[in-house]
Amino acid sequence: MESHEPETVVEVVGLSRSFGRKEALRDVTLRVARGQVFGLVGENGAGKTTLIHHVLGAYKAKTGSVRVFGIDPVYDPTAVLAKIGYLSEDRDLPGWMRVGELMRYTQAFYPKWDEAYAERLREEFELPVDSRIRTLSRGEKAKAGLLVALAHRPELLLLDEPSSGLDAIARQDILAAVVRTVAEEGRTVVFSSHLLDEVERVADHVAMIHEGRVTLDASMDTIKNTHRKYVVRWPEPRVEIPELPGVIRAVGDGREWGLVCEGDEQAFAEAVRKSGGEIVESSVPTLEAVFVARASA
Repeated sequence: MESHEPETVVEVVGLSRSFGRKEALRDVTLRVARGQVFGLVGENGAGKTTLIHHVLGAYKAKTGSVRVFGIDPVYDPTAVLAKIGYLSEDRDLPGWMRVGELMRYTQAFYPKWDEAYAERLREEFELPVDSRIRTLSRGEKAKAGLLVALAHRPELLLLDEPSSGLDAIARQDILAAVVRTVAEEGRTVVFSSHLLDEVERVADHVAMIHEGRVTLDASMDTIKNTHRKYVVRWPEPRVEIPELPGVIRAVGDGREWGLVCEGDEQAFAEAVRKSGGEIVESSVPTLEAVFVARASA
């Protein structure tokens, strides 16, 4: 019987990584399917960039394994990197080059470079062909980096904090370009960000990383469908809440408490009723609220 399971583009199993005494990744297991927009979220220093460097083959897995298109990127970097477009957080582009020179230079490494597409992106991003990279604004450098990452139409796009330090307009332009690329061509995107509202807008799958560990790995729909945010009121002030099913985080002082919960809504509501409390508000939490709840649990 034919399987309709989507192809795995990135598979990380049991990956751990330490730098001296600092444990950057702890037993990380993730799977990225073809066509996904996969968001890696977590605070700065959580391990997101370290994980991306393993996917690129810049770090060798000492514990666990990393496969990209079924290949270990350390042992066959040419085969893997030819299919990857990468935008680093620090936009490490040669400052002495002009935009047009950067495009021609990068093209030499990629037989599948699409000149017409590259020029269309350059015009869309309003990057003057004769401007030197060092004279570009931070937002323009990010757009130049994204241009050369996209123009060879990679099967996998890796974006490490693509919106870091950018203003709202530049962030919107970059995310729009990425989303359109995925929508039009069904490519796979993995991007890390500590800006959870951005991830919530564009990702269809999210992995939360906290202190090197994966604390949640699920589709955005699943996260939205299984988490609730409540305001619960009790008749008398309380210093702590009674035991209630599915509570991840509880914040309050007195009669009213704010709760983030996972699981059966009916079971939670019944437990609140039995405790003498009343649910006065119920809503779907933001991705940021879920992350904060899990990070502080």
